[in-house]
Amino acid sequence: MTQEIKMKQNRINTFLKLQAQTNENPYLIDVEKAEGIYIWDKSGKKYMDMIAGVAVNNIGHSHPAVIKAIKEQLDKHLHVMVYGEYIQDSELALAENLASILPKSLSCSYIVNSGTEANEAAIKLAKRFTGRQELISCKNSYHGSTHGSLSVTGNDEKQSSFKPLLPNVQFIEFNNIKTLTLITKKTACVIIETIQGDAGLIKPTHEFITALREKCTQTGALLIFDEVQVGMGRTGKMFAFEHYHVVPDILTLGKALGGGMSIGAFISSYDIMHTLTHHPMLGHITTFGGHPVNCAAANACINVLKQENWIAEANQKGQLLEDLLSKSTQVKE
Repeated sequence: MTQEIKMKQNRINTFLKLQAQTNENPYLIDVEKAEGIYIWDKSGKKYMDMIAGVAVNNIGHSHPAVIKAIKEQLDKHLHVMVYGEYIQDSELALAENLASILPKSLSCSYIVNSGTEANEAAIKLAKRFTGRQELISCKNSYHGSTHGSLSVTGNDEKQSSFKPLLPNVQFIEFNNIKTLTLITKKTACVIIETIQGDAGLIKPTHEFITALREKCTQTGALLIFDEVQVGMGRTGKMFAFEHYHVVPDILTLGKALGGGMSIGAFISSYDIMHTLTHHPMLGHITTFGGHPVNCAAANACINVLKQENWIAEANQKGQLLEDLLSKSTQVKE
C-alpha cells in the first residue's frame, strides 16, 4: 500500500469515526471544490452533481453573486442579536425581497436556520393563532427530522423508532378529497407539501388543492404549504403553489433559499405572525435565525432567480428529464 493510499484511508477512517453517520454506506466523495453543476474531489476527479446538495443548489454551487454578497457582509458584521430585535441590512433586504415576490397575505417573514425549524415554528404559530391543538398532514409526506416535523411526517418507518411523538396528529390521503372530512373546527392547521417529495414527486390535482383551501377556510384551520424542497424556481415558477392559484396561510421555505447557506423561513400575514409577540413574549425565538451572512446569501439567490433565466428554463429542462426518465424501466409509481 502506497503512502498516498494510506493517507486516503486514514482520512476516510477519521471521517467515519469522528463524524456521526446517517447511513451505513456514505458516498465518501472527498470534496476539494464545487462550482456550477460540478464537484471536484481531492484527486481532481470531476462529478456532475445531480443531487444538488439535496435540493439546495438551485442556482449551482458557489454562484458569484452569492459569494460576493457573503464577502461584503463578512466585512460589516456577523451575528449581533437574536432575530427580530435589531434592524440589520441583510435581514431587512431579504424580508423586502420575499414580500415583493409573494402575495400580499404572505408579507411577514420570520427567518430561521433550516426547513425543519421553519415547519416546527409554523406549527407553533398555527396553534398559537387558532388556540387549537389538532394537526393534520398527509400520508407519505416528509416535513423534517426534528421532533415536531417528524410528528407530521406521514412515514411510519421514519417515525417508529422515535415514538411517542406529538399527540393529536391525523393524516389525510394526498389527492383524496373524501379524506378532507378529517379537517374540522378542532384543527389548528393542515401542513402539506405542494409536491410530495419522498413519496415520489407526486403532484396534487387542482381539484384537491382547491378543495383543501376551501375546507381550511370553512373550518378556520390554517393551511401551511411546505415548499422547503420545491420552492425557489424548481418547478418553473418561483413557488410551486403558484401553479394552482391557491394561497396558503403560512408558507415554509428552506434549502435553496440560501443559495448554499443554511437558512429557513416561515411566512404569513402580519396579523397571524404578530401573535408570537405576546402571551408569551418571544413566542418563537432563535439565536442564529436570520444570521446576516445567510440572509445576504439568500437575498443574492433571490435576485439571481429574478434577473436571470433560471426559472424559465426549469420547465424546458424538467420536461427533458421527464422524457428521459419515462424511458427507463426502473422508474415507476
